[in-house]
Amino acid sequence: MNTPATTRFRALQEAGLASPAAATPELPALQRLLTQDRLTPAEFRLLLSPAAETLLEPLARRAQELTLRHFGRTMQLYTPLYLANYCVNGCTYCGYSAGQRIERHRLTPDQLRREAEVIAATGLRHVLVLTGESLTHTPPDYIGDCIEILRDYFTSIAIEIYPLSVDSYRELAGRGADSLTLYQETYDRTRYAELHPYGPKRDYDFRLAAPERGCQAGLRAVNIGALLGLHDARLEFLLTGLHAYCLQEQYPGVDLAVSLPRIRPVPGGFQPAVAVTDRMLAQFIAAFRLFMPRAGIALSTRERASIRDGLIHFGVTRLSAGSNTAVGGRTCQSGSGQFEIDDHRGVAEISAMLYQAGRQPVFKDWQTL
Repeated sequence: MNTPATTRFRALQEAGLASPAAATPELPALQRLLTQDRLTPAEFRLLLSPAAETLLEPLARRAQELTLRHFGRTMQLYTPLYLANYCVNGCTYCGYSAGQRIERHRLTPDQLRREAEVIAATGLRHVLVLTGESLTHTPPDYIGDCIEILRDYFTSIAIEIYPLSVDSYRELAGRGADSLTLYQETYDRTRYAELHPYGPKRDYDFRLAAPERGCQAGLRAVNIGALLGLHDARLEFLLTGLHAYCLQEQYPGVDLAVSLPRIRPVPGGFQPAVAVTDRMLAQFIAAFRLFMPRAGIALSTRERASIRDGLIHFGVTRLSAGSNTAVGGRTCQSGSGQFEIDDHRGVAEISAMLYQAGRQPVFKDWQTL
């Protein structure tokens, strides 16, 4: 099937974009970018440069202005729900990798209902469903059955699973899924091959085109990202932004968003390849807001509470709350999580923080508490 947005993005990649780390724009040129209504991809690259980090304060003010204009003071809240941790991939950075010696589980319908009841009791109505990658243990039919159960508890169900065909995404949409989250992990092909030595996830191109297949399947929202710390972070986020840009241009009716997860150490000794500082993360968020003023920006509980509290003023529009990365982690946990979270606050605590900061927590679109 034709994938125009992905084809366009590949062309941008193949043009040999230099890393923003190599850009040396002069200060007056950067200051002019803060006053423009629209930025080109080349100008977005300049705002990701080390030189632009010196303008973080005015950049943040401009980002906050645009966020308030397009999103008001609302902040969408969601939480992850892990269905299973079976996986056949050899991803070197993941706690659920096939090579990890962990207990493997898959939720039964009754266990899923208990987990959903605990989450729903917090007031949340937006849940993100996750699995490892194993067609044997978590085929699309199993995921669809779980989605139908979750429809009794939640009004918005997003999926973060292995890449599917357009038809399979369409089938899950028909059973109640409305959103897709999928990270490319790294946009560098060489680094991608190093990090994925075996398993179906090794297919870089099939994964790259998956967000567009979700758009073609009629999913309401699509969220993409790269794991920052696996490769040159400035280049990775530039490519994340350009990927989102190409998708939004081709599918203007889809609610596009990006995530900025910083990779965490995992059992087995994996350590991030490059450091991504707090200031870099803030710069990336603010620069993306200027580049795509209407796109969502999600920030997960991988980040510590203090940095999340600060970055809600830089352009973030979506926060996870009450997170747990283990299968059945709220009711029947008997294994480890996919990664360690750093913000352990529950929904009520996150909501209180948002109110104190002048924001309104949104539990699902128009529903607020």
